[in-house]
Parts: sequence; structure tokens; C-alpha cells
Amino acid sequence: MPDLLDRVLGDVVTRQPALDPRAVALTAGLAVVLVAYRPLWRRARHLVTIVHEGGHGVAALLSGRRLAGIRLHSDTSGLTVSRGRPRGPGMIVTAFGGYVAPTLLGLVAAVVVSRGYAVAGLWTALLLLALLLLQIRNFFGLWAVLVAGLAVFAVTWWASGPVQVASAYVATWFLLLSAPRPVIELQQQRRQGRAPHSDADMLGRLTPLPGGFWVVVFLLVTAGGAVLGALLLWAAADT
Repeated sequence: MPDLLDRVLGDVVTRQPALDPRAVALTAGLAVVLVAYRPLWRRARHLVTIVHEGGHGVAALLSGRRLAGIRLHSDTSGLTVSRGRPRGPGMIVTAFGGYVAPTLLGLVAAVVVSRGYAVAGLWTALLLLALLLLQIRNFFGLWAVLVAGLAVFAVTWWASGPVQVASAYVATWFLLLSAPRPVIELQQQRRQGRAPHSDADMLGRLTPLPGGFWVVVFLLVTAGGAVLGALLLWAAADT
């Protein structure tokens, strides 16, 4: 255990060299493929769902609600249950936290990675997955979070330094670039009448503003965050 703690602490405080612009572009390209190529997206979207539901959970706790559990489903949907007043600021914050969570986490990751602490970011991701695991309430959710956690641990523990840094960049790009797509899919489902209980429509019932307004807000936040995160990563490239 002391050796493990020494290893983790050493990784957390050690800075890694920045990637050159070509490597940054390559990691961005890999993330684009994961988001744009449908067969890969169907699998990678589970990662977005994990972050989405985790965002609901964190928002619930920060707003004073009690988190009762999270379920992840094989169709990439999920459900976060919290207890508290059925209306009011806490419920609004909780409903808002899901679609913006990948962007917010991606921006934090972009700051950490751009400052040279890519491996520290990987260890942080592993800690967050471990905390999320405690709240999962169904078998598929346990499996999905465990697989994600094992993948992060494998890279963090056994991969070489350059592979660790590149992996952190790909993960950061993926969070930033993937966030707008579920929002677009949400609006498509709403137009077809297949999402009457979506986060946007819930916010429409909780506030004076319609669900369509909240879809626009989600899209502005996720698209704007992707641009800001990209600028951070490019600015840190080792030229």
C-alpha cells in the first residue's frame, strides 16, 4: 500500500511534457472518429451517459438533495434518482446538470492536461469512477463503470508516459466534442414526440421557460465549451 500511494502521489505532482501540434491534432482526430463514426459512437456514448448521470448526481448533492442511486442502461439511457422537494432551485439545478456535465468535465480536464498534469487527470478520473460506482443500482451500470475504470487504470498503471499523455488528450477531446451530439439527438427525439420526460422538458415544467429554450441553452454551453477547451489544448501545444 505505501508503494501504491507513493506511485499515485508521484504521478499526481509530476508534470509531463506537452504534445506537439501534430500529436494534438491526431488525438483530436481520434476523438472526432469516436463521435462521428456511428458504430463506434454507439459504444462510446455509454461514456457520455456515465458522465451525464454523474453530472445529475453531483448537481443533486451540491443543491442539497439526497442522492438515491444511478442506473445505466444498455440502450445508453440512464436514470438518476434524488430525494427532496419536487420543485424549486435544487430540482432545477439537478435537471440542468446532466447535458452540460461532459462539457464542464472536459473543460476541467483541458485545464489540467494543458498545464502538464495529464496523468494526474487520469488518476482523478479513476477516483471519480470509483465514487460513482458506489451509487450504481443495476448490473449493467456496474459493468459499464467497472469496464471504464479498468481501462483508465490499465493506461494509468502500465502504459508508457507518452501513451498516458496521449490517452488523456483523447479523453479530453472526446468529452468536449461529444457533448453537443446528445443535445442534437435530444431535439430530434423531441420533434418526434419520443422524449416527453427529457431533462429539457422537465426544466420546461419547473420553470416559466419552454423545453426548447433549454435545448438551445444546452447546445450553446456544449458548443461553446468545446471551442474554449480546444483553444486551451492548442495553446498548450509544444511548438
